[in-house]
Amino acid sequence: MGDEAKQKLTREAVRNLAQEDGEAKAPRSSLNATARTIASQYARPTNSPVMISGIMRIIEFLIIATSGIAVFMIYVGLSPYSVFHYLLAIVLTALAAVFLLELADSYQLATMRDPFSKIGRLLLVYSGTFALMSLAAFFLKISEDYSRVWFGAWYASGLVLFLVFRIIMSRLIRRWARNGKMERRAVIVGGGKPAEDLVRSIEQQPYNDIRICGVFDDRDAKRSPPIVAGYPKLGNISELIEFARIAHIDMLIVCLPITAEERVLSLLKKLWVLPVDIRLSAHNNHLQFRPRAYSYIGSVAMIDLFDKPINDWDSVAKRAFDVFFSLIGITLFSPIMLATALAIKLESKGPVIFKQQRHGFNNEIIEVWKFRSMYSEMCDPTARNAVVKNDPRVTRVGRFIRKTSIDELPQFFNALMGTLSLVGPRPHAIAAHSHNLLYNDVVDGYFARHRVKPGVTGWAQINGWRGEIDSDEKIKMRTEFDLFYIENWSLWLDLKILVLTPVRLLNTENAY
Repeated sequence: MGDEAKQKLTREAVRNLAQEDGEAKAPRSSLNATARTIASQYARPTNSPVMISGIMRIIEFLIIATSGIAVFMIYVGLSPYSVFHYLLAIVLTALAAVFLLELADSYQLATMRDPFSKIGRLLLVYSGTFALMSLAAFFLKISEDYSRVWFGAWYASGLVLFLVFRIIMSRLIRRWARNGKMERRAVIVGGGKPAEDLVRSIEQQPYNDIRICGVFDDRDAKRSPPIVAGYPKLGNISELIEFARIAHIDMLIVCLPITAEERVLSLLKKLWVLPVDIRLSAHNNHLQFRPRAYSYIGSVAMIDLFDKPINDWDSVAKRAFDVFFSLIGITLFSPIMLATALAIKLESKGPVIFKQQRHGFNNEIIEVWKFRSMYSEMCDPTARNAVVKNDPRVTRVGRFIRKTSIDELPQFFNALMGTLSLVGPRPHAIAAHSHNLLYNDVVDGYFARHRVKPGVTGWAQINGWRGEIDSDEKIKMRTEFDLFYIENWSLWLDLKILVLTPVRLLNTENAY
């Protein structure tokens, strides 16, 4: 069985346990003063090393390409015949340089922080790229089409700019690492001697970008000391969930032997609701897997159990998707929105827009906008009493816009501002409930749907699970479809959901 299949089975086992066992719901707890103070120190997000290295790739491509274009315009000049040939050579060389720098591990954190330690490699890769391109031109018998002065001047100017950029970035990265603006924040789950050995090993790694924020363990002080390698034990696993809601934590490292399967799964079924990477330390494990089964912090081996969904460049792509299609939606539907606002104002007193607090990403409280569909004095901001068929609180205009989902159109502005995504699990009101039970009391692992930003529309909605939630089964099925979306996300899936939404809205059976 492959490594990805093993990880998928692990995730399915955790989800099944979370859905079968009532312990999956984190008991409501309160952090102690020390834990709350530490969590508040890490409340601000950091620059992701993955994002920084990706931006460096883009800038270095632009540096090499721009220097070639600048020398071409100064020395060769513009002509219809030469422009295409030179631009093609410039783009191919810049792409080849970035590709070879990637193969040479030149975008690893150690090289970015200290380019002088790898200066020989950087010079070799850069020079080798130009050598390969000149060799290719020779064998293709097109070298006479290009100016040798241009090629030499491009090589020299590009090299100077490339090295200057590397030096500037190395200083910035070291500064960000010192002041905590570029780091991966980790929490150790589990205590005792194994956790201490793990912490020591991580701290000894050169150019380490891991910031250990504390230790959490369910065991008492007799079995798990209050201080582990200089880090305080901040609480139990239930308190860790609250801690991670406040602090921007990137990674949970479970420090338990892999053979303790029952205890590992017991922890995971509580922790999987968090939008973080979850790793199992393989530092002291005697079982050995293939190298591809591991990820590493320096040379410290980890087994990947869960990855934070829609992270780093995926989040950039999704945000660009939201902005682009939100602007299109606002433009296309602005006449309908203006007409709806006028109809609401003419029928009843009160504001046109109804604002409601709902659960957003990582359980944060967000404000969602809708067209007001009820009489002002009967509005229910907490959604304590769900709207039912022929509800007397709903106006005549309200019934129509709820049936057609026109009342949701202002959420294009939510998506544009970033409080919502266009596609994702639908956000529910904070006090929303089924049979006098809050949704998280009905569905074990309910908060796992908040690992991504909520959406204006979603996978559950286009599969028929929209409208009134009048039974436990409906909220369970919504959650199941939301979790499927999170685990199978792609831009193509988002586009599919967005395209199918208007078609599926024609079914108004459950919309009142």
